[in-house]
Amino acid sequence: MKVPLAMTGLSVIVSGEIISGVYPEILSDLSAKEKCSFELSIVPRARLEMMFENGQADILIPATRTPRRDRLGFFVPLISNRAMLISVQEKTTPVRNFKDLLEQKDTKIAVVRGFDYGEKYQAFLKELQKRNRLRLEADPVSVARLLKSGAADYTLMAPSIFAGSVQIDERVTDLEDKLQYQPLQELTWGESGVYFSKKSLNAADLQVLQDIFERAANDGLIWKGFQRYYKKEFLKDSIRPRDTTR
Repeated sequence: MKVPLAMTGLSVIVSGEIISGVYPEILSDLSAKEKCSFELSIVPRARLEMMFENGQADILIPATRTPRRDRLGFFVPLISNRAMLISVQEKTTPVRNFKDLLEQKDTKIAVVRGFDYGEKYQAFLKELQKRNRLRLEADPVSVARLLKSGAADYTLMAPSIFAGSVQIDERVTDLEDKLQYQPLQELTWGESGVYFSKKSLNAADLQVLQDIFERAANDGLIWKGFQRYYKKEFLKDSIRPRDTTR
C-alpha cells in the first residue's frame, strides 16, 4: 500500500531518512501484526492531497473528515479533534469566531497548504485571500517561523500538531511556552482518521483495510500512540479518543 506522509507535529516526524511519530509507529505495528505492507514516503501536505485525489496514494493519514475527502475515499475515524486559533501570548484581543478575525483588519493569518478543517474553514480562507491577509505555507514549522518573526499574527491548526512541530525544531522551540490557544465557534470537534482511496484500491483491499484500522481504533492503539508522544496539556483541548458508542 502506498502511504505518502507529510510532516505533522509529533504525529509524523522526519529526521533525515528516518520517519517516526504516532502514525508511522502505528503503521509499523499494523504491518507486523496484520501482514499488510505499507510503503511510506514523505511529501509536502499539498502534494499529498493531490496524490490522494489522483489515485497515486492508497491511504491518506492523518486526515480530518471533510465532505470533499468523502468524495475521494472511504473513511475510518481514529480520534476526535478540533483546530483552534493559535497566537503568541502577546496577542490579548479575545476572538470568538471568524467574524472577529475579519474585523481585525491589520492582522495576517498563516496556515498549512493542504490542511482542511471543513467547509466553513475553506470559505474563511477564501475571504482572507480576497483581503490579502492569508499566508499559505508548506508545513507547520514554516507557519511557526512566521508567527515568531511577526510576519503572521495567528494560525488555525490543531494545537497538538502545532505544539508538536514547535517542540522538535530548534528554530522555533522558544515559542513553546508563549503560545495561546483559543477555540472558535466555527471550529467544532470533528473526526480525524484514515481515508482509503476509491480510485486505487479494489473492494477486497478496502474491506481488509477498514477492518484492520477499525480494530486498531477499538483496541485503543491510536489513543495510546498519542499518549506516548504528546504532553497531556496538548491533548486535553484538541484531541480525544473517538466516540466508540457510534
